[in-house]
Amino acid sequence: MAQSFDYESASASEEGHTETSPLERLAEIAARTAEESGKFANVDAILRIPVTMQVVLGSATIPVANLMKLGRGAVVPLDHRVGEPVDVVVNGRVVARGEVVVVEEDNSRFGVSLTEIVGPLGQGDT
Repeated sequence: MAQSFDYESASASEEGHTETSPLERLAEIAARTAEESGKFANVDAILRIPVTMQVVLGSATIPVANLMKLGRGAVVPLDHRVGEPVDVVVNGRVVARGEVVVVEEDNSRFGVSLTEIVGPLGQGDT
């Protein structure tokens, strides 16, 4: 039987912690939910499981013949436009959306500023 969790009270209790990232908040909520349900004896072991995270800038569908013609310098238009949020995908599932940013410490790297956490049914939790 699934146990419900009051996300609003969790976020209200964290109002003083503005430095916490959305992914850290999700980890804290998961840890609290697991502790309350008593289903996991060692939550830390689960939180250390590596996952594959991807940021999807966009996609394109092209025929194989056109794919074979691509070479250095070719431009493939994507279905996302500049300024639209990018999808953050973990293990093949969209978990968040965000904006592409330049990392402050190293101007040669990109990062993602999360703007929306996608809920379990695909609804956003901004």
